[in-house]
Amino acid sequence: MILSVLAIVGLAFLTSSFVIINPGQAGVLSILGKAQDGALLEGLHFKPPLVSTVDVYDVTVQKFEVPAQSSTKDLQDLSGRFAINFRLDPTEVVNIRRTQGTLENLVSKIVAPQTQESFKIAAARRTVEEAITQRAELKQDFDDALTSRLAKYGILVLDTSVVDLTFSTEFAKAVEDKQIAEQRARRAVYIAQEAEQEAQAEINRAKGRAEAQRLIAETLKAQGGQLVLQKEAIEAWKSGGALVPQVLVIGEGQGGSVPFIYNLNDPTAKPGTKPS
Repeated sequence: MILSVLAIVGLAFLTSSFVIINPGQAGVLSILGKAQDGALLEGLHFKPPLVSTVDVYDVTVQKFEVPAQSSTKDLQDLSGRFAINFRLDPTEVVNIRRTQGTLENLVSKIVAPQTQESFKIAAARRTVEEAITQRAELKQDFDDALTSRLAKYGILVLDTSVVDLTFSTEFAKAVEDKQIAEQRARRAVYIAQEAEQEAQAEINRAKGRAEAQRLIAETLKAQGGQLVLQKEAIEAWKSGGALVPQVLVIGEGQGGSVPFIYNLNDPTAKPGTKPS
């Protein structure tokens, strides 16, 4: 009976002398309440029985949403909410145990305040309008500041995302008015361009009509000259006492058809000659 009791006590003593750290965990050994240097990483570790404890920390990825508020370069209020993905550096859990204690304390006392400060740094570099148009750059500045600040506490930032950005009511109304004004300005430019194109088209049509009229005038002028020649030839025949000549058009000249005048009553007349 005594042996059985001793065996049980010995087994319990032996069991309490070892601790298993699973993957995704890191442990801190404390002896008589004092944290010992050197984190316990995954595997089997010895610990003094009865006088020691081991605090185990989850070093897998953690996610928390943290609110933040700031003023922009042009003194506009800007509020945001960020999702922070981070994990604890396993080699730094001893310092975390000594300075912060639990993970909950770490989030409330370190992660949240540093998120706030990092957001102030990023927001103060640009106006509220630039915070909208340069959202990627705003996030990059925030990430850089937060990563640098949290690294000092053994916190590794893996990723952040902007869940929401909120502006003052006055600014939202100003943005809406500006967008309406820009749309109206673009509409006015479009109408002006359309009117200019229509005016140019009308000019081109006018030029076309003028060119057509010029060609018609030249044609009429050429035809009028030809008629004058024919009239003069007829008058010459009349003054010679001959009958009105007949006109035979043969060939094409540079100015159009070329008339040859002759008297059909004179069989000896040659086209283009006057009988003697």
